[in-house]
Amino acid sequence: MTITKRKTINIAKTTANDEGVDCVSIRERHLSHGAPSRIRTTVLAYLALTKPRVIELLLVTAIPAMLLADRGSVDPLLILNTLIGGMLAAAGANTLNCVADADIDKKMKRTARRPLARDTVPTRNALIFGLVLSVGSFFWLWGTSNLLSGLLAVATIAFYVFVYTLLLKRRTSQNVVWGGAAGCMPVMIGWSAVTGTIQWPALVMFAIIFFWTPPHTWALAMRYKDDYKAAGVPMLPAVATERQVTRQILIYTWLTVLTTLALALATGWLYASVAVLAGTWFLVMAHQLYNGVKRGEPVKPLRLFLQSNNYLAVVFAALAVDSVLALPTLLGS
Repeated sequence: MTITKRKTINIAKTTANDEGVDCVSIRERHLSHGAPSRIRTTVLAYLALTKPRVIELLLVTAIPAMLLADRGSVDPLLILNTLIGGMLAAAGANTLNCVADADIDKKMKRTARRPLARDTVPTRNALIFGLVLSVGSFFWLWGTSNLLSGLLAVATIAFYVFVYTLLLKRRTSQNVVWGGAAGCMPVMIGWSAVTGTIQWPALVMFAIIFFWTPPHTWALAMRYKDDYKAAGVPMLPAVATERQVTRQILIYTWLTVLTTLALALATGWLYASVAVLAGTWFLVMAHQLYNGVKRGEPVKPLRLFLQSNNYLAVVFAALAVDSVLALPTLLGS
């Protein structure tokens, strides 16, 4: 029995060696499969630093702004180049924001899985990455559109990083009100890329996003207010009562809707109709949230946060279609 067992083992070893299966080859195969996986993980980590979901705001607002600037007859290549430059600027600003906020991201459940919070990307590398993207956005926009667009991109990055992230975010409960101005800049960049100037419709679109940002952000912050408290960030829902927060949300929602109606002076009937209908819907949701808190009922602020995204998308989509169709405007131009 012993001899048979030894022979069986020897035969198994011989067969394995004949087929080239040994410990070295198995390890090499493992490493060869592991390398692409590591590369993919690294690429995804750097991509996460740019906050791709936030960049969607650029696409939602910049394209309609460009179409309105020239009533739908914009060169598609100019639109593409402006979007590329804008995405580089947004990615650079978001990456630098992650570098500055790495310490508080580690304390918040919502942000604890970000690359710098988990130390999956070295801070120095992230800083260089953000600076390269930021500088690249300036030269791209300058080279493909005009100097004004490039300078606006630089101003946006500087404002977001230095004014919002480093100055306001940790010091005042009104941080997103003033800091949100950075998120309004894509419409300015888009408009200037087409016209080389800044005119009143661009300022109105800026104001729409400016007033829209607080209710959008505070609705999310109501859901994660304990996170902000733990991180020491004085976001309004973390330092005020729900009734105070929802009252502010209601005020800014009204300002948003009224501003969208002001833009109707430069658009056709399609945009104006959608702005009225979508605005009514947005106001109803904001009032429902406020009244629910006022009555002491359980509320779902995250619902308003999600639907505020849909509201902005619908309004600017209507603006884009209205511009492409070149419908007669209320001002007769």
